Amino acid sequence: RAASRAPGAHSVCRLLTRRAHGFYARDAGVAHRKNLGLLRKIICQGSTKFKNVWTTHSASPIAYERGRIYLDNYQCCISSIAQEPRILYQKPKCSKSEKIEDALLLECPLGEMLPSPSDYKSSLIVLTVQNWLLRLSADSGEILEKIYLAGSCCKFRYLSWDTPQEVMVVKSAQNKLPAAARQVSIQQSVLFYLAVFQVLPLSFIGMLEINKKIFGNSVTDVAVSNGILIVMYSMGLVRLYNFQAISEQFMEQPFDLGCEFNWNGQVGVVGKYPFGLPCNIKITDTPPLLFEASSLENAFQIGGYPWHYIITPNKKKHKGVFHICSLKDNALAKNGIQDMQCCSLEPDWIYFHPDMSGRIIHVGPNLIKVLKLKEVKNNTDQMEIAEDFTIVANRENSVNNAVTVTASGRVVKKRFNLLDDDPEQETFKIVDYEDELDLLSTVAVTQIGADGRAHLDFHCNEHGILLKSIPLLESWDVTYSHEVYFDKDLVLHIEQKPNRRFSCYVYQMVCDTAKDDECSSHEKTESVFCKKGGRIFEY
Repeated sequence: RAASRAPGAHSVCRLLTRRAHGFYARDAGVAHRKNLGLLRKIICQGSTKFKNVWTTHSASPIAYERGRIYLDNYQCCISSIAQEPRILYQKPKCSKSEKIEDALLLECPLGEMLPSPSDYKSSLIVLTVQNWLLRLSADSGEILEKIYLAGSCCKFRYLSWDTPQEVMVVKSAQNKLPAAARQVSIQQSVLFYLAVFQVLPLSFIGMLEINKKIFGNSVTDVAVSNGILIVMYSMGLVRLYNFQAISEQFMEQPFDLGCEFNWNGQVGVVGKYPFGLPCNIKITDTPPLLFEASSLENAFQIGGYPWHYIITPNKKKHKGVFHICSLKDNALAKNGIQDMQCCSLEPDWIYFHPDMSGRIIHVGPNLIKVLKLKEVKNNTDQMEIAEDFTIVANRENSVNNAVTVTASGRVVKKRFNLLDDDPEQETFKIVDYEDELDLLSTVAVTQIGADGRAHLDFHCNEHGILLKSIPLLESWDVTYSHEVYFDKDLVLHIEQKPNRRFSCYVYQMVCDTAKDDECSSHEKTESVFCKKGGRIFEY
């Protein structure tokens, strides 16, 4: 007979099991989740307002990353956390040769030993016009690392993540011969260069070229994402290849940053001027094809569970029609053709929900559909698309009446109907997901004449219920370009006006029980201007 357990042994076993699965009452992650749950409740309660605490304007693009606002081509960094603008650093104006082309924010990984104390703080990876890759301190702008990529043979322009915060890809602009060279029939076979790095510590994985002799003449773009090399073609074709298999098969020699090398008759140091990085992944034969699909404008997405993909049939008449198919056998899901049949200037858009639930978000001018994949009843091999919930724009005061009666009693019939995204009707412009608070955010806009009004709404991500609505005080012109960021207790609106004029409006959460509060009033109040670091801020 088995011996009976000691008193409390069941509780200990249960605790150890829960801890093995990540549940532990004293764990920092549990405390953090509880704090975020409390913050969500505070944000959504009726007495909480979002106040426009300050505004600034710029003649150059404005970027936002994790509580930091970057201006003047990343030469000025402002903290958005404080109620007043606090300049973290401001560098002298850079020359055209030092212009930054692209940037990525690099966060410290958890649970890893790093070689330098500076690696434990956030940093900014920037790419300059002269092919320098720099790692800057996010708080001071100090240069922590410098890597020279290549000489004039190619111009690197774009930064992206293969695996977020782990593997980074630097892509060149497409190589194009000068007109004089094309006239004398000089052939250019290399279309793009890709340099791939492991981050923190920053290490070189390899550089490869996308050659038309291998991939074909009609390649228009290329990317690396989640270990997949994605090649796009002019006729709408998208082909997927295993990037890890390519790097293992065609890697000629691995190199470490800062080490001396002798490569193709050149002697230098990896990542140093003037040699830069060797192109050490030479694809000499067409790699095995994982998957290919044809889609209008190369629009192609993979997601869901089990894996599915979304395409638009490759004909212009099908624009706005989306097919959701199984990645396993290309079978169209039941109800897998999604078409809102909207008549609008701007097309509707669709994408897999970023919350990793496998759901799909389909956004039209006045309707947001959240869809889910589920097994067809009595057929476990087929999936169907079902509606999880919808969010509908408020169009109670619709102006699209076909017949109107004037004050004199004359009946007037309209000869045309308004578009679905006519500015005079409330229209969805932005849909985003706040992962830490598990809230779905939407921006809806109504513009009558020159005066446009927008509001940011927070919805329950699980059921779509409206939890909070925040009016944006500044006028919203639908013809301008807009970005809205919702980052926990902060709302940021960046607007691009004509003639390269940019504005940034910062809203912060305040708790106030007053019914009538200036936070939500559209009435103009007297502005206060303040000058800090040579920059003017408006309160």
